[in-house]
Amino acid sequence: MYEQLAKSIGDKVTLTEADFEVCKTFFIPKKIRKKQTLLLEGDVCTYNAFIEKGILRSYTTDEKGQEHIMQFAFEGWWITDLSSFLMGVHSTFTIEAIEDSELLLLTATAREELMDALPVFERYQRLLLQNAYIALQTRVNSALTATAEEKYTKLTISYPDIIARVPQHMIASYLGLTPETLSRVRKQINLRK
Repeated sequence: MYEQLAKSIGDKVTLTEADFEVCKTFFIPKKIRKKQTLLLEGDVCTYNAFIEKGILRSYTTDEKGQEHIMQFAFEGWWITDLSSFLMGVHSTFTIEAIEDSELLLLTATAREELMDALPVFERYQRLLLQNAYIALQTRVNSALTATAEEKYTKLTISYPDIIARVPQHMIASYLGLTPETLSRVRKQINLRK
């Protein structure tokens, strides 16, 4: 069950087999079903979740009941409400499984202990946060400047299997579009092909 985690860590830092065995002891394996929540908006986030299998999403709901998806997380990705997880404040987001999923959960205390036990894990976490910040800046810039078609095209190039695995209304929410607008964009792209 730790194959994706081993790959994720190994892609960023060097960790011996013995060190990885130590690393595994800090995680709590958990399986969740499609549509099951890992975190409810307003609760305090107690886990940073690594996805071994499946897809999760984080979203917030506005006063009209409309969902706004902040993130999708696929195999090999992490998902959490970072400010809630690190600061112990109420969560802004709900985190829910889109597919049946297998997770490795890391508490804030376990994360600190793991970084103390294996300093290379701290470097790994720093690189993840650095990459996440860059991705967030890119996403915000795209949301502010790209057309609907540009947003959709970039998403499908970056994550080709997203169309088959994530419902269209969720993709529309993630892109900041209505489902109708996304449908028109997809139709225009298909007509040009």
